[in-house]
Amino acid sequence: MTETESIAYDVVVLGAGPVGENVADRTRAAGLTTAVVESELVGGECSYWACMPSKALLRPVIVQADARRLPGLRQAVQGPLDAPAVLARRDDFTSHWQDDGQIRWLEGTGADLYRGQGRLAGPRTVTVTGPDGTVTTLTARHAVAVCTGTSARLPGLPGLDAVKPWTSREATSAESAPGRLIVVGGGVVATEMATAWQALGSRVTLLVRGKGLLSRMEPFAGELVADALTEAGVDVRTGTSVESVSRENGTVVAVTGAGDRVEADEILFATGRAPRTEDIGLDTVGLEPGSWLDVDDSLLVTGTDWLYAVGDVNHRALLTHQGKYQARIAGAAIAARAAGNEPAEEPWGAHAATADHHAVPQVVFTDPEAAAVGLSLAEAEQAGHRVRAVDVEFSSVAGAGLYGDGYKGRARMVVDLEEEILRGVTFVGPGVGELIHSATVAVVGRVPVGRLWHAVPSYPTLSEVWLRLLEAYRDN
Repeated sequence: MTETESIAYDVVVLGAGPVGENVADRTRAAGLTTAVVESELVGGECSYWACMPSKALLRPVIVQADARRLPGLRQAVQGPLDAPAVLARRDDFTSHWQDDGQIRWLEGTGADLYRGQGRLAGPRTVTVTGPDGTVTTLTARHAVAVCTGTSARLPGLPGLDAVKPWTSREATSAESAPGRLIVVGGGVVATEMATAWQALGSRVTLLVRGKGLLSRMEPFAGELVADALTEAGVDVRTGTSVESVSRENGTVVAVTGAGDRVEADEILFATGRAPRTEDIGLDTVGLEPGSWLDVDDSLLVTGTDWLYAVGDVNHRALLTHQGKYQARIAGAAIAARAAGNEPAEEPWGAHAATADHHAVPQVVFTDPEAAAVGLSLAEAEQAGHRVRAVDVEFSSVAGAGLYGDGYKGRARMVVDLEEEILRGVTFVGPGVGELIHSATVAVVGRVPVGRLWHAVPSYPTLSEVWLRLLEAYRDN
């Protein structure tokens, strides 16, 4: 192992995923010299094993489902998807797991890239162990930002390693569809991958420990998605735990809490995420390796004046777009402190990631899509708000019928009865992912319900669901 001399920067970023890239972009825009350290591919989990490949797999599934809702197209798309073509397009969207393009973008910001394992080595110091064993020491005049993200968390089942289970990485990068696939979990990864692989030719069994799917959304979201998965051929089993797994003559056998044996060619565990902080030197600055990192709204780690944790590692909102939002906030806060100014603490200001608390948007790309922002009814009530939920069926909107025959979906807005603003909005139905930003603007802007009457939706679009929601609120 060869050690080089120390190199000083204003900012050092650990992790070159979308979050780290955006921190670097903002600090470079502020004129701060910035180094970025990455141990895998520049572009991170989202680009190669999560958002991009999963949505590339799902897009043909959704388009085919929409086409089957329309006379004149229905008969033309009855055959199975061309799985090799879908997988080839997925490969294109991951750049075939090559990061040349991402490197060019990062270098275009003026940041310096260091390949290797980055570890803290005391305050404002990072060592980078390169692929050839060379160790480079980087010092930060102002800030170190931890943007290392998360990895799949597997349950502690005996013999699990021998089974070689899929995680989200294998599920989004597999070269072919297994004949039979067990998916364990009921969240976003589980439902999206069950949707994708069932449509690509696998016989999918979905084993869900809880009572339903998508437990962090309104209950009707999980119900509608479960109904659609069942109709598509997925064997959905709720209230089902996995007690043991084994691989017998190449076949995976999962034994449930009820003693049932479920057999498949592969098994995917989509059972949560863990922070990638176990090997980044947290112990050298008094923090616990492998822990989530607590931060304030400027993304500064509690108890420090130089260490930031941005994106999934702070456990505020495990979503790429929310991590990129935090990166913009953190970059502005770092620049302010570097200039000798104390970041403004007021909510919704340039240096406060306030949306993490009140307006996190998310789209689940199943068929139907499920999209939500802000608080669910239960969350709003638990937070002490006096609220009322207003529900309407999308069948009441002309645009839904035009979208496709038999359109099924529901919308809910959670109204704060004291302030007359929206605390949360949920849409479930085909194509609703493109509606959620209007709801996000309403929640973030604290737009009064009375003013929303003047936001006229175009006819005949799915957006008219807003009018139906407001009418239902007024009439009841």
